Amino acid sequence: MIRVLVTDDHAIVRAGLAHLLATAADMECVGEAADGAAALDAIAELRPDVVLLDLSMPRQDGWETLPLLRAEFPGMRVVVLSGLDDGLAGRRAIELGADRYVQKGIDPDALVAIVEELGA
Repeated sequence: MIRVLVTDDHAIVRAGLAHLLATAADMECVGEAADGAAALDAIAELRPDVVLLDLSMPRQDGWETLPLLRAEFPGMRVVVLSGLDDGLAGRRAIELGADRYVQKGIDPDALVAIVEELGA
């Protein structure tokens, strides 16, 4: 079972992603966080296999969270799921430690496949 933490400042997005993950036979959403600081706390407590991380969040955004996450949890798999659609954001997210960068418009089945690949 692949354990996933969903991090996004929009409750409806978190709920939708949690529901999507629940439909996959081999994964579960073990927690949700509304910002990067809460995500780091949840990772320490829940030890997910994969983190879905938004970049634009209040308090502590994904840009600030990625290097901290990499320093504290170097083996953690991270998929940045962002509404930003420029190539620079994707390259920067990968440079900061994301395993994958995908836009929020991604096909749900494709996102599940990415999480399955990273969580295996």
